[in-house]
Parts: sequence; structure tokens; C-alpha cells
Amino acid sequence: MDENYDVIILGTGLTECILSGLLSIEGKKVLHVDRNDYYGGASASLNLTQLYRHFRNGEAPPADLGRDRDYNVDLIPKFMMGNGELVKILTHTDVTRNLEFKQIAGSFVYRDGKIAKVPSTEMEAVRSPLMGIFEKRRAKKFFEYVQQYRQDDPKTHQGMDMATTLMRDVYAHFGLEPGTIDFIGHSLALHLEDSYLNRPALETFTRITLYMSSMARWGKSPYLYPLYGLGELPQGFSRLSAVYGGTYMLNKKVDEIICDENGKVTGVRSGDEIAKCTQVICDPSYAPNKVKKTARVIRAICFLKGPIPNTENADSFQVIIPQNQVGRKNDIYIAGVSSAHNVCGKDYHLAIVSTIVETDNPQTEIQPGLSLLGPIVEQFVEIADISEPTDDGTQDQIFVSKSFDATSHFETVCDDVKDLYKRVTGHELVLKQRKTQEEEQQEMAAAH
Repeated sequence: MDENYDVIILGTGLTECILSGLLSIEGKKVLHVDRNDYYGGASASLNLTQLYRHFRNGEAPPADLGRDRDYNVDLIPKFMMGNGELVKILTHTDVTRNLEFKQIAGSFVYRDGKIAKVPSTEMEAVRSPLMGIFEKRRAKKFFEYVQQYRQDDPKTHQGMDMATTLMRDVYAHFGLEPGTIDFIGHSLALHLEDSYLNRPALETFTRITLYMSSMARWGKSPYLYPLYGLGELPQGFSRLSAVYGGTYMLNKKVDEIICDENGKVTGVRSGDEIAKCTQVICDPSYAPNKVKKTARVIRAICFLKGPIPNTENADSFQVIIPQNQVGRKNDIYIAGVSSAHNVCGKDYHLAIVSTIVETDNPQTEIQPGLSLLGPIVEQFVEIADISEPTDDGTQDQIFVSKSFDATSHFETVCDDVKDLYKRVTGHELVLKQRKTQEEEQQEMAAAH
């Protein structure tokens, strides 16, 4: 470890691994260290033994759950938007060459005590119980407006400017009912709570457009998910970094980030070894003195014997419980995957219920979600802090990522990646399409 590096990265969460790949491609000499013996940090996918070590002090998993290696259980559930930023980063870096994705079968929303499918076709929209016949017409006009709206073309504005008009005023303009507003804001725009109503509508329009374009691209739902769990994503970017000379050390404790008399980072110490560098990138757990807690999130990982009721026997799904439906400030999310995704034993399903903690009794806050799952075979609950850095890192050159938030997709993670990249390198991240494996092989063949 006693060497000089341009950048030392601590923690193998997805944010850190993407940056490791991107900086290695640019020719930076990168050392990547993690105290765990697995990739993914707080957002890893664990096998049964690791899961029981993490939650149950290492007790042995019950034999009837099946083989250890059949399990890749995400600690933090997230799906990829089919047209989202992470898919763009994956394709531009060609990390997709080692990964396989499966579509999430359906998106559902909780309304008036029942689960209803978020319509994915015109026919489903016509039949959907989410709106009455007149409300469907009003909603259709709203969606047509969103799709036709162009910020630079006043003819598409109907007298409103999305850069300044509040979202609540746009809803009022179309006369939409509270239930429909809930559905649009939380199931399509994927807002976690309702403060967006008092912000300019452009933000929500952008989110709805992303949902609709992802849906149009893939059909049944806008979400994609990697086979073998989300832990495959950081590993994919780690392989990319290694191809470009990045060095990896798992199961390596980090004792200290070292700074000079001016407070600038000079290296990282592990026991008696010191690796020198001019920049450090790390997750919040490696720099607790440089972060502040912004919220807490509770997640319950549940093993089920079959699909959850009222989801059309889907092998994978997302259910959103809008906060208004259960008298909360924040939505509750249920992410469901199954053995079809190589993440659990045959005949088993995984459902992860999560929300932002609002009270002193987080366990009761996820109860509305747990009550929809049917019989639960096994349950693991974790309450975690959501942290963000207190400064931008440019003074001491220690750049801290944000914790994974409570959103159900990776868009905010990608925002953090782009933001960190700009602070570390001094320029914007421009995604250039890398050559595919085939193109590289053809070039090599031509050279010989």
C-alpha cells in the first residue's frame, strides 16, 4: 500500500465505484479501499451468511431457506429508470458488457386501502379504478399538455410558464382531483413528499417525462434491475477501473485520513502503512467529522413464500403508498424482486419496505407497507442515517459522497456522481461512448 496515488477512494458504494471507473479512464492513478470483504458498502447485495452476520450477529441461516449462493439481498432497494442517468453512464462506459438486466414487471400505487396498478397502456388507463370517467378526460388533457410543452415555444404554454408557475397551480388549471394529484406526484414524478407543489412545475414535468420515456422504451414498467442484485453495479465499475490500472483492496481497515499543516490531504493510513495521494473521495462513514445527518430511513427486508397479494402475481414490482393515504409526511415504498432475478432461493420473493423516519417509533411507521405483504417468513430491519457533507471538499481535497436517500431509483445518486466529479476534476462530466469489446477486438485484429 505504501505508494503514491492521484486519488484514494474509500468505500465501494456505487457512487465511489462509478467515480473510480471514470477517473481511471482519464488516466488517474487510483487506489480503492474498503473495510468490508464485499463490494457495495452500505448498498451491497449480501448472501445469506453475510446477511445473518450483518443483522443477527452471525447466527446460522435456517437450512430451509436454501443455498447461500442463491441469495443476493440488497441492503438498499433501488430500481433503474429505463431512460435514466445511470443507464446512460452504464452504456457510455460499456459496463453493461458484464451485466444482465431484467425489467420490473409492474408499478402499483396504494389508494383507499387497495393496491391498484399504475397504467402502462391506453387500455389499462381506460380500465383503471384510479380515476372516474370525467377525471380520466381531465388527466388525459394534463398528460397531453406535459408531452407537448416546450419551454422555448410559448404556443405550447397555455398562458403558463413552467419555470415560474407553481405545480399546484398547474394541477388547478386542469381541475384535477386530490387523488389524481397524489397519483401523478408520487407514482409518476416519484416525489417523496408534497413540498414540490410549491415549487416551479418544470422540475415535476422533467420527472414525469423521464417516467413516460422510460415506460415507452421498455413497456410494462419504467424500471430495470440487474440479475444477481444491485451489488453487481459497483462490481461492474470496479472491473472498469481495474482495466485502466485502478488498484483494489477489500477487507482493509482505514485508520486515518492524513492532512498536512495547512489541512490539505496527503494520504491514508492503514496500520503502519501509508498511501500518499492528493485527493480522497469517500462515503460518509469514512469521514464522520465532515458530514451532517439530514434524516433517518427505516428499511425492512422481508422473505416471502410467494408474490404479494393484489400485484397480479408479478415476479417483481414497486408499490408506492403516498403519504396522504396513510396520514404521513413521506411516502412508503415497497420494492419486490424474486428468484427470477437470482436474488433469493427458488419459490421465494423478497420485499423491502422503506420510508423516512418521522417519529420515535419507526417500526410502526412501516406497518402500512408490511400489512400488504401477506405472510412474512423472515424479516430484517435496519434504521440508518442519511448524511451529506458539510463542505464541498475543495479546501482539504477530501470529497464526501451523500448517503443513498429514500428515493426508489438512482437519479439522485447520479446527480451526486456528477457533482463530485466536477469538484474533483474541475470540469463537467461529459459522457463519451467507449468502444465496445467487439470494436476493440476488430482494431486489434486489424493492427496484426
